[in-house]
Amino acid sequence: MVLQVSDIDVYYGSAHVLQSVSFEVRQGETVALLGRNGMGKTTTLRSIMGLTPPSNGSIRFEGEEIGKLTPNTIAKRGVSYIPDDLRIFPDLTCEENLEIARRVSKRSGYWTTERVEALFPLLADRRKQKGSSFSGGEKKMLSLARSLMMNPTLVLLDEPSEGLAPLIVRKLLETIQDIKKHGVTILMADQNLRFCKEVCDRGYILEKGTVVHSGTMEGIWSSEDIVKRYLVL
Repeated sequence: MVLQVSDIDVYYGSAHVLQSVSFEVRQGETVALLGRNGMGKTTTLRSIMGLTPPSNGSIRFEGEEIGKLTPNTIAKRGVSYIPDDLRIFPDLTCEENLEIARRVSKRSGYWTTERVEALFPLLADRRKQKGSSFSGGEKKMLSLARSLMMNPTLVLLDEPSEGLAPLIVRKLLETIQDIKKHGVTILMADQNLRFCKEVCDRGYILEKGTVVHSGTMEGIWSSEDIVKRYLVL
């Protein structure tokens, strides 16, 4: 098992944001955290990454407890986090954004600059251009490429389809499917059920900080009642 989240509670001040949240992600899976905005999806990813540590419960990565570790330590163990605001370095070139991820992580593996650029040909064409010159969709691609340069075991991907044009969404879907072929495990938070259905194996639905349903993506998609109650098409 790559990731086991067991009964975690997270508070923002007095607000009980996550309430006994539990789920698991197996090697090579792409799993969706589903639900409308404000239901706890981003907080869940941030908790796994050590940015909002849980006050109770357990987070185990590859069998070891990481719930109290720093984000830097978690990243070096093989967890990569792509927040919805991407956080690329706007004053660095595309090439420098990729290189800094490789150097900081100090991890080796399948993903090299050449393989990342083969997956994202646009980045090869724009190596010397600063991140600030990229469009929203291009920044999304650069952020995902930078994550791969860390050779992660697990990628935490927050709202990947949000705000993208349909053509870019299609390219992103194809890219994630390619990444899966190389054994990268992905936990994705997104409210877009159509997007998740195309690329995810299973899903967990969050409602007001609680897991209210789980199942295969096909099973979730085919349940009209669940879709109407909790999800966005």
